[in-house]
Amino acid sequence: MFVRRSIAAVSIAAASVLVLAGCGGTSEPTSSESGAPAEESYYPITVTDLSGEEVTVESADRVGVTDNRFFQLAADWDLPVVVAPRALMSPNNPLKEDEDILDTGSHNEPNFEQFVAADPDVIINGYRYGSETGDSVREAAPDAAFVSMDGPEEQSVDEYVTQSITLMGEIFNKADEAQTIIDDFHASIDTAKEAYDPSLTVMGLVTSGGEINYSNPVDGRGASIFFDLLDLTPALDTEGSTDHTGDSVSLEALAEADPDYIIVLDRDAAVASDSGESAPALELITSSPSLAEVTAVKNDAIYVMPADYYLTEDVFAYTAVLDGLTDLFSSGQ
Repeated sequence: MFVRRSIAAVSIAAASVLVLAGCGGTSEPTSSESGAPAEESYYPITVTDLSGEEVTVESADRVGVTDNRFFQLAADWDLPVVVAPRALMSPNNPLKEDEDILDTGSHNEPNFEQFVAADPDVIINGYRYGSETGDSVREAAPDAAFVSMDGPEEQSVDEYVTQSITLMGEIFNKADEAQTIIDDFHASIDTAKEAYDPSLTVMGLVTSGGEINYSNPVDGRGASIFFDLLDLTPALDTEGSTDHTGDSVSLEALAEADPDYIIVLDRDAAVASDSGESAPALELITSSPSLAEVTAVKNDAIYVMPADYYLTEDVFAYTAVLDGLTDLFSSGQ
């Protein structure tokens, strides 16, 4: 589930070694003169994490990542990850099968001894490993720079993505790469907004355990993020929860709302794909007699999020969904 948060301004302190390099007649050669990687002169740095805590990162040679929203970023940036809950990673992420990364397991029963064994320099913590679990992570690796990716609740999705990716760019000396990701994300928002007609209504659904459940537009799992980003018009704006399986609302009530578009999070595609116990989301919805006369169903105006969305829920997943919604809204349905 995504929690909206407001972020303290992210700050960065210049590395002291760069200051010293320009002083005195007996200074050591710079990294370019000695042939050493430029990154060696980047640390230590001090940043403000998303909880508002000032954190000094002495080194990033051994990285721990517990927040699933940054697993793909860690893979793309080739970060030296030594410990992570690989059990929570998408099967599409190359880090999932990397046995050199100690697996801390699910947030339901984390193995904190793996943090002790890995001895990370810095830990990117949050989301499923947030709150009390994060405190235990910090205790298991007291020498690591602990960077919280969870902050106050009054934050929009756009703010979260911008602030968190910027922070990751600062921590790992990837500012340009971070900005490119943010720019791509914003471009996808703009394109989807242009394609959407606000006179047409949208409903969010979650399929889980073979059931069709409701995702409310304020903080429901999955679709609510895109109501926020695109100012979508809800077909049904009833109370709900952040429950990962959605909320139980009668199919008759969903049908009566008659949405023009439906956005679906197929939770089973991520967590029950090997069991074969439930039908795909699209099949569940289109085969339901109760929903047969819904405008979105009759017009094939249904968007199902990527199969691993429930596991990733990151900026790349958001961008992929935004691009998919652009196609849906542009289809003329």
